[in-house]
Amino acid sequence: MTQKLPLRLALLTTSALATAALAEDSRQLDSHEHGVGALNIAMDGQTVAMELHAPGADIVGFEYEATSDEDKAAIQSALATLAKPLDLFVLPAAAECSVTQASAALEGDEMHDDHEHQEGHDDHDDHALDNHDDHDDHAHDDHDKEHGDHDDHDHAEGANHTEFHAEYLLTCAHPEKLGKIDLAYFTTFKNALELEVQVVTSSGAKAFEVERDNPTLDLSE
Repeated sequence: MTQKLPLRLALLTTSALATAALAEDSRQLDSHEHGVGALNIAMDGQTVAMELHAPGADIVGFEYEATSDEDKAAIQSALATLAKPLDLFVLPAAAECSVTQASAALEGDEMHDDHEHQEGHDDHDDHALDNHDDHDDHAHDDHDKEHGDHDDHDHAEGANHTEFHAEYLLTCAHPEKLGKIDLAYFTTFKNALELEVQVVTSSGAKAFEVERDNPTLDLSE
């Protein structure tokens, strides 16, 4: 628990400040838009906190509850991949960033805590984010809306819509050198088309839209 609080506070800061600063000019996404994920980044000194939300369809190609061994294996593989942020978000080598904490989970209506993956780093193995029990209040009730005919995914009326959620805490020796971030995320996940990015630093908040055909986040803009 001693290592959990700073990440939570950083992510809450990202969400709150970015929402307030960008409310007037930020495009509001549908609560569950396939192909579009959300990435929040908060920078405070040498600490960088990141939070990723992505529809299940973007990550594994489906959103129904996994019952087959093949689907379950796909989820576990995706969680393991999501728990390695520096493979998905390639930071400048000059910034000398390392991962302090990383966790990934699959969430959705009536599916909380069914799947999760954690990566321990350095001396924080015993303090890695655990269980995600506090995510129950993110039930995503607004995902209960019907999304048309999805017979190929066996979606029944009121079916669950799953979402992958990952949280990362990084330490960067030279945060001033965090200029451009290459999003290998799009190469890894073929169904991902866009990330809506919100970045909060001591100088304020900014919003970016990073798309598959130009997968670079330029923080110098």
